[in-house]
Amino acid sequence: MTRTGGGRKRKASGRRRSAGEETGEGSPDDALILIAAAVTELAKLAQRHNFAVLDRLLAMARLEADEQLRARSRWKLS
Repeated sequence: MTRTGGGRKRKASGRRRSAGEETGEGSPDDALILIAAAVTELAKLAQRHNFAVLDRLLAMARLEADEQLRARSRWKLS
């Protein structure tokens, strides 16, 4: 017979974690850089297949990611 559960539970450390720490996804800056790179590649694919509206939307997403990065870096400097 196998036992399921029933063992001792870990106590909470009392330390709060940020969203990136919980999921192991890195910092918000890392996420923005990854998003910008991904939408750039998707925009290239959309251009190659003549999906003009998708290309435009992906370009807007890239601009937004870049702007968010700039805003975060300005905030860090002040």
